[in-house]
Order: sequence, then C-alpha cells, then structure tokens
Amino acid sequence: MIERGDKLSVTRQCSLLDLNRSGIYYKPVPLSAAEMDLMRLIDEIHLAYPFYGSRKIRDELWAKGYEEGRDKVRRLMRRMGIEALYVKPRLSLAHPDHVKYPYLLRDLEITRSNHVWAADICYIPMAKGFCYLVAVMDWASRMVLSWRLSNTLDSAFCVAALEEAISRYGCPEIFNTDQGSQFTAEVFADTLRSKGISISMDGKGRWMDNVFIERLWKSVKYEDIYLKGYSSMVEVKKGLTAYFQFYNEKRWHQNFDRKTPAMVYFSTPPQGQAAA
Repeated sequence: MIERGDKLSVTRQCSLLDLNRSGIYYKPVPLSAAEMDLMRLIDEIHLAYPFYGSRKIRDELWAKGYEEGRDKVRRLMRRMGIEALYVKPRLSLAHPDHVKYPYLLRDLEITRSNHVWAADICYIPMAKGFCYLVAVMDWASRMVLSWRLSNTLDSAFCVAALEEAISRYGCPEIFNTDQGSQFTAEVFADTLRSKGISISMDGKGRWMDNVFIERLWKSVKYEDIYLKGYSSMVEVKKGLTAYFQFYNEKRWHQNFDRKTPAMVYFSTPPQGQAAA
C-alpha cells in the first residue's frame, strides 16, 4: 500500500491514507533466545501453579535467579496466551464486536458421550520458537476428539479442529468454551449453529470449567513436549499425533476406574448424531 520509491513522500502517503507513520517505519524485532527460554520457564511455573499471576510468577523467577520485572513477565504471558486461574470479577474479554453466549452447564449432569464438548488453546514451547495447540474434548469421557496447531492465535485452526471432530464423531448437544476471541468469532459460532449445536460460554465465577482441559495440557507438556524438546511444528505435529493416540487408547484415567478415555467414550451411549 505504501511505496517507498514513489514520488510522494512516505509522510504524504500516510497522510492521504490516514495511516500512522509509526506502523510503516516499525520493523518487528524477533524474540531473543533468552526470552524464549524465559517463556518456557514461565510456562512450567504456570503449569505447576496455575493460580499464580504475573506478580507471583515474577517472584518464582527471582527465586530461581532471574531478575525480570513484572511488566516483562506480564507481556510474555499475554504473548503466550496464559493467565492465572482464579475467581475474578471479569474473565477474558471477547472481541467487542463478537456475541457472547450464556453458560448452559450449571447444575447439568454430564454422563454420556457427545452430550457436551469443550475446547481450549494452550502455548507449546519449541527449541526455537513456539506455537499454539487447540483441542476438542468430550466432557464425559475426557477423550480428545481432534486437535490442531497454529503459529498465530486466529480462529481458522479452531474451526478446522471443530469440523474434524464433527466429521469423525458426529455432533454434541452442547459446545462449551471460554470467551476468547477465537471462539466468539462469527465463523466459529456459525459452524456450531449450522449443526444445531447449543453454544455455551464460561461466565463469571466459572473458572473451574477449564480444569479438565488444563489437566490435559499438563499431561501433554510433562509427558511429551518437555521430554522431547521438539525443534519445529512438523516435529510437534508428529509427536502429538502419537501422544494423543496413547492418551485416548492406552493411558489409564484414574477417574474412570483404570479405563482409557476411548473405552469410556464408546461405552456411554448415545454417541450423538451421525456426522453431517
């Protein structure tokens, strides 16, 4: 849009297009190796103490010999897409132009497959860089129905994971998420509405509803990501393909009397509607 070699100066071009010059002159600075290491450490502290905010995570870093300020810790946490889990007056805000849906799971007994699905996003550290993981989980069985990786926090990879889950396992009655902009986006909500799926979103005081998937993230990272130290998204994808097969089909779940999520999912009918 802005051509530096044009006869019009950059200042004049920005003025005509009503653009801020700072956005034209600014050149993004990639994260340093030190910041990458710090983000991984912050992620480990967050997994161990998910109720810690930026101040307490900073204190943990200080105890480990890092002299990072709270502002830097808070900035990196925002970039990673993580925050403390605790009851607070307001949860993560959706995009101001996106519709927020009511919470439908209050006092609801969830005991069968495809009654309620849930989705969430987590930060995945790599040897060089990072990416984001979204997973769709069946609430009753804790089975991971689908997942996707992305290097940006947009809605596209969330929609792709949702569509794959529906095509493989049919439709749930209710789909629950937080109020993140990826899930409040119209393209995500339209996919659910077109299948007749009721949309539920966490509201104030519902921080515990993320616990099931938070436990999944802890398992994924401690049992695979941190052990393997993947260097690229290609390696992460290959590794998680094997891990989620293990998680669903071979990893015993203590809440289900030593049954795997797949055993529970396929033994608690009805399994929902046929795939559309």
